[in-house]
Amino acid sequence: MKLDKLIEFRQVAGLAKHDMAKLLDISESFYEKIESGARNPSYNFISRFSRKFPESDINEIFFNKNNYKACEEAANE
Repeated sequence: MKLDKLIEFRQVAGLAKHDMAKLLDISESFYEKIESGARNPSYNFISRFSRKFPESDINEIFFNKNNYKACEEAANE
């Protein structure tokens, strides 16, 4: 499931995907996989994001109801 709130956050910040990846010290392809929903954000990813963007609401970006449901369904497969 695509992380629309993460995409929105990045766009509002005026950052390209490669900029976000660089700021978070990860590869652009890994960042793209998280944003597209191909990979779930790890604890380390969310921690890095939170440290780099302390003003952000990580609960809103990463833990909304739809994302939780998708993660729960994936875990049950």
